[in-house]
Amino acid sequence: MNSPGAIGPRLRRRLAPLWPALALLALPAAHAELQIEITSGVRDPVPIAIVPFAHAAAADGGLDVAAVIQHDLEGSGRFRALARERMPAMPTRADEVAAPAWKASGSDYVAVGRVSGLDGGNLAVDFDLISTLTGTRLASQRFVGDASALRNAAHRVSDAIYQKILGVRGAFATRIAYVAVDGTAPAQHYQLIVADADGENTHLVLESRFPLMSPAWSPDGQWLAYVSFESKHAAVYVQLVRSGERRQVSARAGINGAPAWSPNGHKLALTLSGSGGNPDIYVLELDTQTLTRITDDPAIDTEPEWAPDGRSLYFTSDRAGSPQIYQIALQPGAHPKRITFGANYNARPRVSPDGSQLAMVTFVNGDYRIALQDLSSGAVRVLSHGRLDESPSFAPNGATLIYSEREGERGVLATVSTDGLTGLRLKPAAGEAQEPAWGPFGP
Repeated sequence: MNSPGAIGPRLRRRLAPLWPALALLALPAAHAELQIEITSGVRDPVPIAIVPFAHAAAADGGLDVAAVIQHDLEGSGRFRALARERMPAMPTRADEVAAPAWKASGSDYVAVGRVSGLDGGNLAVDFDLISTLTGTRLASQRFVGDASALRNAAHRVSDAIYQKILGVRGAFATRIAYVAVDGTAPAQHYQLIVADADGENTHLVLESRFPLMSPAWSPDGQWLAYVSFESKHAAVYVQLVRSGERRQVSARAGINGAPAWSPNGHKLALTLSGSGGNPDIYVLELDTQTLTRITDDPAIDTEPEWAPDGRSLYFTSDRAGSPQIYQIALQPGAHPKRITFGANYNARPRVSPDGSQLAMVTFVNGDYRIALQDLSSGAVRVLSHGRLDESPSFAPNGATLIYSEREGERGVLATVSTDGLTGLRLKPAAGEAQEPAWGPFGP
């Protein structure tokens, strides 16, 4: 039997305690952006004014850079932006900002900026961040690129503001990947899509008449690994996002699933079953195709996840009678160590970039929720509130998780901060979205 290889609660009912049902996504078109709906935020968001940027270049395509920045910051749930009609002035440079007037308007900070044309057709985005309490300029930076990179430059401004005020690196300029399907069986159409972290600027990576599953980013953000059923059974591919170049790296007998890139980008951890049909964890050297077996147990071992140092793997196994998460060192003779306890279902491990926290799907009071475990203390906090929450993935700054949830009978994407205070929902205009993977920081 060929399984997609990704664990989730809904397939558990169909195949075996660790195997979720094939959950498919629907999106009417590859370029239908996901729309943000803020679901929770901090009680006292930071008041800030994002003044419309000056336009000195027709090549900007009319993009409202300040609106993108405001959308990012308000969407984080940690900022409250001043309405434009309440702004006392429209400065575009730091020396034009009269701090007392902006403080009187209720803003603690003011961001101003300009978009200008450069020789060779590039655009420059300059911004300044000013404290209204002191009148001092806290940040000033320039981002340069062609017109197609203007939205990314706006996200980078958001990142700089977020970090300067909150002390945490922003992740607005990063990307997410997710899977989509349009139509009804047997005429379904599948898509692998990459978008900005805010759901905009979608890019179709691959489309197929056969299921696509388990997207995973390479550490450099250039490649995606995924599972495709285009040959009528599961196979793992790696594909360059920019060019579309791809190659099949595993199409062995039985299950080929749940690819996860090593921190150095040279290996994939996989779930393989061989002709015997029992899933175990393997590591595949991409350059040589050398395959190393990591687990060998009659239980179902699946969903590998690398530790940030590349020396061990986390995985899900039912060897104790119910799905739990284990860790195993990548050395001969190593024995797995159980990591999760308490709930009778803990699966889909994802480790924070700094290696301090483990995100997972846990079963709580009849619902599947996203939880976070501190790997030092073992303390667990449930972060999400849905009935069927799946597929957690950390933002590269470790401050937020993206996952899939159900809105009624519809699948959507959602985020939640690791402190549980802020969240938003990313919804397609029609259909469903699921299996998100958050990409790394860019260069």
